[in-house]
Amino acid sequence: MPVTVRFAPSPTGRLHAGNIRTALLNYLFARKHGGDFILRLDDTDQARSTKAFAKGIEEDVVWLGIQWAKLVHQSDRFALYEGAVERLKAMGRLYPAYETPEELDLKRKRQLARGKPPVYDRAALQLSDEDKARLEAEGRAPHWRFKLEPRDVVWDDLVRGRQHVDAASLSDPVLIRGDGTYLYTLPSVVDDIDLGVTHVVRGEDHVANTAPQIQLFEALGATPPAFGHHNLLVGPDGQALSKRDRSLAIEGLRAEGLEALSVASYAATIGTSDPVAPHVSLDELVEAFDFIKLSRAPARFDPHELRLLNAKLLHALPYEAVAARLEGLGVGGGEAFWEAVRGNLAVLSEAKMWWGVVQGPLTPVIESPELAVRRRSCSRPSPGDEETWPAWCAAVKAETGAKGKALFHPLRLALTAAETGPELKHLLPLIGRDRALARLEGKTA
Repeated sequence: MPVTVRFAPSPTGRLHAGNIRTALLNYLFARKHGGDFILRLDDTDQARSTKAFAKGIEEDVVWLGIQWAKLVHQSDRFALYEGAVERLKAMGRLYPAYETPEELDLKRKRQLARGKPPVYDRAALQLSDEDKARLEAEGRAPHWRFKLEPRDVVWDDLVRGRQHVDAASLSDPVLIRGDGTYLYTLPSVVDDIDLGVTHVVRGEDHVANTAPQIQLFEALGATPPAFGHHNLLVGPDGQALSKRDRSLAIEGLRAEGLEALSVASYAATIGTSDPVAPHVSLDELVEAFDFIKLSRAPARFDPHELRLLNAKLLHALPYEAVAARLEGLGVGGGEAFWEAVRGNLAVLSEAKMWWGVVQGPLTPVIESPELAVRRRSCSRPSPGDEETWPAWCAAVKAETGAKGKALFHPLRLALTAAETGPELKHLLPLIGRDRALARLEGKTA
């Protein structure tokens, strides 16, 4: 059977670091096996879901380089869910319960006080039709619970290996709220069946949901998909990540100017046995992907480490990979300019600043006007190639006796007005003779 996976965010906010990782693991697995990736927007919570968030999620997924075979909105599929509800009711697997949240909380506290697990006692199954009518006359609207079979549920997890859960130790999950809206479980299972999802890859915080979902698949006459639960992300300090931290959202990473490939490389390799290293294409990540490499320990997401990885990626990218984007930034100079500056970039947009240094106008920083004039007099070779810079330095050294930082630093300040930067042997030919000599003389050029 061909592999089909789904990534199913709720459009109640933008994608964050944890979402990114789940999306990528699904996509890489599907690509590795020649399968399909479905983007499913879980927007049954229509009070909190927005079209703006949905559009933002789609943009973020595209930016990462992920291509979906199908885009699905759960809000378009309510008829499917209603059909499944009627089937489950007819089988006696979906039953109404009338306890309020306060009553359920009190029950749990009593059970804990008696040393018992806080499992729902199925009191609603003992209600007669008259009891139900009386409760509804009081204004109580039922929520609907899925009746679990008291048996061991076993699955071979793609990441965690053999897993089993005694369903008798679980509360019958609520599938429909008192206001008639669906919780996550029923629409998700119905969609997985209808869309032919073969593998569900998600965070390990969903492990506890798997046994009830497997029973729901079976109740609806479907073979459950394979499940894989990957490790979760923590911050560099080992603490849980906050979804409110904008620096962890793709929107924030994009605004910062980070490369999609560096984000993908980082998200796909942290918490694995592979080294965290830049990849120049998603194809490389696909080739290296294997669930066996995933650690069971939490994966540390360090924004500083991501920024370092971004710089390494830029330093390795060939001119062809960035040419169109440089043009969009108004940066010229072609491959020679890119080769000169890429090793000094943290984000691509910084190339525009260095293009401004090359093109001018730039006001030079002159540490010693007299020395600058003497250095100009020594600047006989024309700055036309990479041999010009060492020739200039040799001439200045012979004339002034300066060496080391005393030799190079004043020249760099005069030519670029910057303390550090690309190697001047590469930059000087791009600046050009007239502009360079003017700057050495202290003139804006």
